[in-house]
Amino acid sequence: MKLLSVVIPCYNSQDYMRNCIESLLPGREDVELIIVNDGSVDKTAEIADEYATKYPSMVRAIHQENGGHGEAVNAGIRNATGKFFKVVDSDDWVDVRAYLKIIKTLRDLVAENKPVDMLISNFVYEKEGAKYKKVMKYDDVLPEDAIFSWDDIKDFRKGQYLMMHSIIYLTQVLRDCNLELPKHTFYVDNLYVYKPLSHVESIYYLNVDLYRYFIGREDQSVNESVMIRRIDQQIKVNKLMIDQVKLEDIKSPKLQHYMMHQLEIVTVISSILLIRSGTKENQQKKKELMEYIKEKDSKLYHNIRFGFMGHLVNLPGRFGRRISVGAYKVSQKLVGFN
Repeated sequence: MKLLSVVIPCYNSQDYMRNCIESLLPGREDVELIIVNDGSVDKTAEIADEYATKYPSMVRAIHQENGGHGEAVNAGIRNATGKFFKVVDSDDWVDVRAYLKIIKTLRDLVAENKPVDMLISNFVYEKEGAKYKKVMKYDDVLPEDAIFSWDDIKDFRKGQYLMMHSIIYLTQVLRDCNLELPKHTFYVDNLYVYKPLSHVESIYYLNVDLYRYFIGREDQSVNESVMIRRIDQQIKVNKLMIDQVKLEDIKSPKLQHYMMHQLEIVTVISSILLIRSGTKENQQKKKELMEYIKEKDSKLYHNIRFGFMGHLVNLPGRFGRRISVGAYKVSQKLVGFN
């Protein structure tokens, strides 16, 4: 069994996937790289096969019909042989020194018979043209260099949350929670992070800046104008997060509080994008989303609707919407996201 499986979802990634793959090769025999060619029509398949041929004991190429980012991750989970599992998107990369330190940590935990359900590290927003690169760190809320549980964490700040980039899961956790991401849907990384959390008991935080999250391509899924065009997919994931995890069933109060926090962030992003679109149709969708949450979970609705961020995105009238958008722009600058 390999120590770590890394899935690299690729769709028409010929221009940048080599940089991603090369950053992961120093993991050597501890790591398997699963390059999933998701129906690409450029040279992605050729590049994937090239690496699989050159590094047969480390790299595997999977070719499938286009199913979207989620189905590429699903393929990775189905085929993974590693004890731990990580997703690295093909336009991103990892810092090699941090990567090697994480591999050593995972190896030591397994050798000491102390495998954890989740390892967390930092990630960096590699925003094109930005002078200051925001680092998402967790050293103020998580114990460092020790195994801990949800009861040991502190409260996350408003703009601080776990993302796919910061998490390595025990592969069995992903299988135990029956994670199956929807096909042809963007923004499933929110569901990928969220659903397994209730199956996580032991956690380890390594305070290193591992993942380099590139933001800058005009066609990128996190580009705001692209997100507005795909708002129905964002709403779909938002609703799946609500449907697939019942917060009242979570025993740990701190985990329940954190998951409420993460849902609030995703819902606020959905709401702001609907406001930003400026259409009456999307104003109605925003209202319907809040009604959906109210019907599904009244406590969740109350927290989202009447919390600070909820108040901010539900200010009445055109002037209220302008204030909401202004506050969102300020948070973009502070947090560093696109």
